[in-house]
Parts: sequence; structure tokens; C-alpha cells
Amino acid sequence: MFFSLFCCMMIAQILQKIMNSKGVTEDCLGWAARDASGVLSPYKFSRRAVEDDDVYVKITHCGVCYADVIWTRNHHHDSKYPLVPGHEIAGIVTKVGSNVHRFNIGDHVGVGTYVNSCRDCEYCNDQVEVNCVKGSVFTFNGVDYDGTITKGGYSSHIVVHERYCFVIPKSYPLASAAPLLCAGITVYSPMIRHKMNQPGKSLGVIGLGGLGHMAVKFGKAFGLNVTILSSSISKKEEALNLLGADKFVLSSDQDQMKASAKSLDFIIDTASGDHPFDPYMSLLKTYGVFVLVGFPSVIKFSPGNLNIGMKTLAGSITGGTKDIQQMIDFCAEKEIYPNIEVIPIEYANEALERVVNKDVKYRFVIDIENSLRA
Repeated sequence: MFFSLFCCMMIAQILQKIMNSKGVTEDCLGWAARDASGVLSPYKFSRRAVEDDDVYVKITHCGVCYADVIWTRNHHHDSKYPLVPGHEIAGIVTKVGSNVHRFNIGDHVGVGTYVNSCRDCEYCNDQVEVNCVKGSVFTFNGVDYDGTITKGGYSSHIVVHERYCFVIPKSYPLASAAPLLCAGITVYSPMIRHKMNQPGKSLGVIGLGGLGHMAVKFGKAFGLNVTILSSSISKKEEALNLLGADKFVLSSDQDQMKASAKSLDFIIDTASGDHPFDPYMSLLKTYGVFVLVGFPSVIKFSPGNLNIGMKTLAGSITGGTKDIQQMIDFCAEKEIYPNIEVIPIEYANEALERVVNKDVKYRFVIDIENSLRA
């Protein structure tokens, strides 16, 4: 009898493990766009089963990024409908696969802009998976290696390989963590790569939106002297008093720009609208570095403004898994928090329209946990 009881217990444990790692697919509730109008509405779909290396994340919050506008509205003519947007995901682990050792049930975690990569190329081996030779798999509107179309964080849960999950310290609010997974890492990664963390150096930030305001916060935390470069005088008060920048330069004022010539070691350009580059290049010191993280339709500048002074022009997107975890830990240690407006899922359509109109200070975050209902 004891042996039979022991066998039953062992079988129960095995079955539980199978359920955790090889269980049936589960229905997921989300909000999706059905066509290029981009209008979101409730949508039910199935997530894959939790496999051996997977983490099941109950989503509590999801940031609203301009990428959500781009793909819900088919700006790149590659949107796959129904499309569930969202790649700034924060939540709580509720299941783990049998091979998962980094995470436990109850852990707070984040998921960023990609959820898979080949894991075998030189870039994956260096933990810069965003540059995977075979292409990283986007968190939404991507084609995963099994042929399925990925669906993002405007949803109740997500199943992700543990490699693409990030530990969020429980002391750090999940709502604040969400924007770090795209807006934060997009500026943090090039700042680290180009050594923009040297106290006493000077940083210029073009664009004061979701990305730009994080560049200001990181710059101040690194001990930089931060100048905000804006074409709108209305941004001056918030730049200096709300975000704590050291200086504000009105880029449309030629006298202010001339007075700032050769004053900056670094510039991060977060603006995606078309704008001239020569006036900003003239602000760099010798050996200065200009990093573009926005996506204007064209880049034009005089070669002399690059070559004279031996300046560097670089581009960047998000970052690898190593940088992402390092950034989250840095934000928790230094108590760096994005400025956010928390909204219910029902407000998502209005929020996307306000993102288009640049009417947000500085990132919308959807309260999935308390507003997404069947």
C-alpha cells in the first residue's frame, strides 16, 4: 500500500511538471487592431503552451510606444491582422517550465521588444540578440521560429523563453518598469556603448518625448551636464524644472545655437520627424559623438561638419539582454522612474491618437491587471 501511495505521489508530481511545461494552450484576452484603421477592440486568442524553457507571465502593465501606432495602422505595409500591439511588458511569473532556473513563481519580470533569436550567432553569443544574424523575433507582429505570429502586451498573459525575460526588483513599481523595456533601453544602450557615463561630460538631447526624457534622466544619473535642444520654447520650463536639465537651448534661435557651438561631448537625437542635422553637428566638440535613435525619413548634413573635428555619427535601436537587465538594475539602484500616465485598456485608442499628436508626458502605461476584462 505504501508503495502504491508513493507511486501515485510520483505520478502526480510528474503530471504537474508536464502541466507546467507541456500543458495545453490557453485562451488569452487582449485588444487587437483588425485593419489599417488601427482601431483596437477586445480579442480572444490562444498562447502557446509553456515549454521546458518558458516563463508564463501574467501581464500587469504595458507601455504605449509609437511602434504600436506604426504597426496597428500598417505604416510599413507589413502588419498581420488581427494585431495585438505592446512591447513594454511588465508582470508576474505564474508558471515556469521544467528547465527554468532564473525565475520562480511570484517573481516580477519584464519582456521587451523581442521574444526570440537564433541563440547561436556571434551577436546572440555576445548577448546583443537584437542584432541576431537571422533576425530577432519582434514581440508583436513578428514571425516566430515555429511560424506563428507573435502578439504583444495589450493582453492578459504572455509565454516567453526565459532568456528574453528580465528580473524586475520587487521594490521597483511594475507600472514604472514597463517603459524601460523600449524607451529606456533605446537610449541607455548607446549611452553605455559610447561611454556617455563619464561624470562631468556634456550631453545634448534632441526631442523631449518618451525616449528623450529618459535620456535626460540617465544623463543626470551618470553625472553629465545635460542640455535639452528643442524647437519649442514651451518645453523650457518642464526641461529645467520637471526633468532637471542643466540648460535649455532653443534650436530655432540662431544666436543661442551659435553660443553653444562646440560645447557638447555627446548628442542623442530621439526625434523622428524630419529635421536639419548640420546645426546640431556644429554643437559637438572635437571627437564628439552624435547618436541617432529616431527614424526621420532622411539624414542630410555637410561632410565637413562630420570630418572637421573628427566626430562620430552612430545609429542605435534597443539593446541586448545583458544591457536590458543592467539598465533595470541601474534604475532600481538609482531610483530612476519614467514619468508616466497610467490608463485603463479602454482608453488605448485615445492614447494612441494622443501619442500621434505628441500629447503625453511622457509615456502612457496601460493598467492591464485592473482593466482588462473578459
